[in-house]
Amino acid sequence: MFNNFASKAIVPVALSLTGFVIVCSLVLYSSIKGDLLRDAVRMEVSLADTVVSSTRYAMLKSNRESLNRIIDSIGSQKGVEHLRIFNKKGVIMFSSDPGELNKIVDKTTAGCIGCHSGPEPTARLGSMQQARRFVNGKNHNVLAITAPIYNDASCSAGDCHFHPPFQKILGTLDIGLSPDPLDDSLRALRWRMIIFCVMVLILSVGGVSALLRRNLLAPIGQLMEYVKKVSGGSLDDDFPKGIREVETLARTYLDMARGKYFAETELRKIREEDSMSGEEEDNPG
Repeated sequence: MFNNFASKAIVPVALSLTGFVIVCSLVLYSSIKGDLLRDAVRMEVSLADTVVSSTRYAMLKSNRESLNRIIDSIGSQKGVEHLRIFNKKGVIMFSSDPGELNKIVDKTTAGCIGCHSGPEPTARLGSMQQARRFVNGKNHNVLAITAPIYNDASCSAGDCHFHPPFQKILGTLDIGLSPDPLDDSLRALRWRMIIFCVMVLILSVGGVSALLRRNLLAPIGQLMEYVKKVSGGSLDDDFPKGIREVETLARTYLDMARGKYFAETELRKIREEDSMSGEEEDNPG
């Protein structure tokens, strides 16, 4: 099946193009996926900072009712899976889910272990280190951010004077959003890239095959037909023209065939002359 010139010329090119397009598409998809995920995490970190800023005044005034209203209001927004604030000991003080209140978070779980992996908790993390993905109890995918709530002068010098200036972190805000919009975008991107790859492969393999057939396979086929004609006794010089290598091969084969023909003709004449000379010697009269 693959022992002809067309198969050996087109199949390797098609396989090479297919492999190249697939590898490039995978690399491009991985790069775009990373960019989209980083953008989603940055937006979530920005949202967490906004929530912390929005609740800071209520924290300064120790206004728990206002804090609960803010948490409930934001937590009820579409796409928000959870919103909670821990104190320094890991106790959930405020949450969009009232059933979580006053529970202690396991510091070895994802979202906590990043800061609590060493003997001393890490005070600052990069945005990607704050992010985690998991499936919650409702079987929903969640992209969550854990943002520390830092102490500052307005808090340590506030009316309550509850937090001393040397205490760097007062608590932690944990917000989880549904990654469905991100997953939908990635799913759409995958299908578009698959369609793009198929189109590129069809056009590339089809185009290369057409060029090979026109510029290489067709002249070789014409050369084979011409060689068959010469082998059959035709010594015309109507060999395929347009490709120098094909013309050279055809002309060389024609010269060899003509040389063979002239040699055979000369040899036949010599044999005929020898035959006639032999007859005259046998019959001198």
